[in-house]
Amino acid sequence: MAPYPTPRDAALALLNGGTGLSRKAGSFLGQTAVDPAPLSVAQLGWLAALLERASLPPLADGAGG
Repeated sequence: MAPYPTPRDAALALLNGGTGLSRKAGSFLGQTAVDPAPLSVAQLGWLAALLERASLPPLADGAGG
């Protein structure tokens, strides 16, 4: 599968994936899906970890928000 072009696309994929997300992760992903503000380095790292844990493709290079 192709990398996600934006953090929003990745967040929506995780939310729609039905994986066992914590309330904190779900809140973070929901905010990522609706807020166009760029993500911090730490937030990008968390998003990358959630994608990897769910066996989903990574963010595309330069898709930092």
